[in-house]
Amino acid sequence: MDSIIQPGTGPFWVALMVVAGLGLVELVSVLLGASASGLLDDGLGHHGPADHEAGLLGGWMSWFNAGGVPILVLAVIMLSAFAVFGFAIQGLAAGLLRPLPAVAAAPLALLPAVPVTRWLSRAIARVIPRDETAALSQAEFIGLVGTVTIGPLDRGHPGSVRVKDRHDNIHILRAQAAPGHLIETGAVVVIVDGSDGLFQAIPAPQELDNADTDRG
Repeated sequence: MDSIIQPGTGPFWVALMVVAGLGLVELVSVLLGASASGLLDDGLGHHGPADHEAGLLGGWMSWFNAGGVPILVLAVIMLSAFAVFGFAIQGLAAGLLRPLPAVAAAPLALLPAVPVTRWLSRAIARVIPRDETAALSQAEFIGLVGTVTIGPLDRGHPGSVRVKDRHDNIHILRAQAAPGHLIETGAVVVIVDGSDGLFQAIPAPQELDNADTDRG
């Protein structure tokens, strides 16, 4: 415990508090029927690893976020890794002599945090439902039945629909209601169209709704 409260650990405590704050913001936004992570990705135009623009910045982001996880998740991974390495470095330094100044400890913690963030983002992307679908495979989702997880769906800001593909893999699709429809959260829908990572849905016919409920 003494190593955690040593001088020079200020940046790492700040990183942990930011992680807690981001988690709270995401929780509140989901309870309000939105997703801070989804809103941030939409605002930054981030819809997966294939969407990074060309150039130095785009190439760096493509390497850094190779797993294609949402930006908010990437920030949490990065800050958490930075804090863990920071506390470890300061604990080791305190055991050998004395804690390092924060201006020296922070860069040392950042060096391993960057590759670890890349590795963890790739690992997490393999086990969590995908938020987006590559344009070449979007046709495979047309006609699938799903459930609105973030709504209501209208013609405004996209919500989310949880579907299971023909291989029993779960996907979370960004979706709007097709023209003329308003679909509440929790409703069963059919995916009827999609382009550029955004799908359109309509309320499922009663027989499909009942079948989906029975499977659940």
